[in-house]
Amino acid sequence: MQTKRYFMKLYFFLVLTLLSACDSWDTPRRVHLTIGTGGLTGVYYPTGQSIAKLLNQKKKQHNLKAQAESTAGSVYNINALLAGEMEVALAQSDRVYQAYQGEKEWKEAGPQRELRSLFALHSEVVTLIVSKASGIQQFQDLKGKRINLGNLGSGQLANAQDALNAFGISVNDIQAEYVKAIEAPGLLQDERLDAFFYTVGHPNGNIKEAANGRLPIRILPITGPEIKLMILEQPYYSLAGIPLKYYQKGAMDEVAQSFGVKAMVLTRAQVSDEIAYWVTKQTFDNLEEFKATHPAFAGLTKANMLQGLFAPLHPGAIRYYKEVGMRIPPNLLPPHE
Repeated sequence: MQTKRYFMKLYFFLVLTLLSACDSWDTPRRVHLTIGTGGLTGVYYPTGQSIAKLLNQKKKQHNLKAQAESTAGSVYNINALLAGEMEVALAQSDRVYQAYQGEKEWKEAGPQRELRSLFALHSEVVTLIVSKASGIQQFQDLKGKRINLGNLGSGQLANAQDALNAFGISVNDIQAEYVKAIEAPGLLQDERLDAFFYTVGHPNGNIKEAANGRLPIRILPITGPEIKLMILEQPYYSLAGIPLKYYQKGAMDEVAQSFGVKAMVLTRAQVSDEIAYWVTKQTFDNLEEFKATHPAFAGLTKANMLQGLFAPLHPGAIRYYKEVGMRIPPNLLPPHE
C-alpha cells in the first residue's frame, strides 16, 4: 500500500513538472527595457515614467516590461543607448543632431548613425535665472559672476556655452560652476551662485523652488541679434518664450524671450521593431492621457511630434505611423528605405 502511494505521488509530481515545463516553453520570456530620462525634478523623468506606465498597461499583449531610470541627461543617455545599456532614451534635439553628425563630444568617435528617432515632444527653453541681489540686468552682466552652466553630460551645459559664445563671453570671463540643476536653486538662495542656466520645459519645479525662496529672482531674457545669428548657424535651435505666470505673481501674459530645442524620444537601429512599435503606439494611442501628466505637453499634437527630429525614424515607429495613416517626412526614412 505504501509503495502504491509512493508511486502515485511520484506520478503526480512528474506530471506537474512536465506541465510546468511545457508552460514555460509556450510562454515567451518577458523583455525588460530601460528608458533613460534625466534628473528627478526635470520634465524628462516624469516623461519616462509616463511612457513606461502606458507601455506596461499592455504588457500581457506585447510581453514587454518598461522602467524609467533617472540619469545625468542627454549626452549620458545617447552614449548609454549606443552602448546597449538602455533601449529607449530622452535627449535634446541639439545633442541628437551633434551625435548623428559626429560633432562636439562625438567628433573623435565620428557620426553615430545607429541612432533612431521615435518621436519629438515638448520644447525645452534655455532659461537663465538670476538673483536680483547679483545686480545682473542684462546678459553681458554675467561677466565676473558665479554662474552654474550645468553638470557634465547634460544638454544644458552645451546650451549655456552656446549662449555665452553668442555674446562673446568665455567661461574664463565668469566663475563657472558645473553642478546638477537640482542643486542650483539652493546654491542661489544660499548666495553661493549669482545665476544658473537650465534648459527645460515649463513649468519646472526647480525654478519654482528658486522663485519661492528668501532671495528674489528674475528670469533674464536671452535675446538680440546675437541669438538670431546663432540660430541661423545652428539649425537645431529656434526662438522660444518662457511664460512668467508660472513663476511671478501677476505676470499672466508676460513672456521672457529666449531660445530652445526639442525633447526627443530615441532608440538605436539594433533595438527590435516590436519595442519601437509599442513605445510609439502606446504614447500616440493614449496621447491625451500622456499630455495630462505635465503642463509642458499641452501643445503636443500627433503632427508636431514628427517635427524637429534629427535622426531617422526606427522602422518599428514607421510601422505604426503607416498603420494610422500619418505622413512620414522623407528625410526621416532610414538610409535603407
